[in-house]
Amino acid sequence: MEHNDPEALPPPGHAEVRIIAATPDAARAVAEVLRRCFAGGEQRSYPVPGGGSRLHLTVDTARAAGPARSWLATSRPPSGTGAHTEEP
Repeated sequence: MEHNDPEALPPPGHAEVRIIAATPDAARAVAEVLRRCFAGGEQRSYPVPGGGSRLHLTVDTARAAGPARSWLATSRPPSGTGAHTEEP
């Protein structure tokens, strides 16, 4: 996947997460929680104009661990039920 294309979709089973925080430490703390729940690639961080930090992280939802695994298993609709009514 080309990470420089903001419209590019991550590969199936992955999610691209963007964290915007007032400080780099706050952004890293959120990323650390995500990494404890999901396998993931390298994070990329960028300064935000006017202060703050933006952090991008790709997580592998197919390789969830601990709390995320049990939450994902119970949150997925049964096969063949289609989208929820509030989804397009």
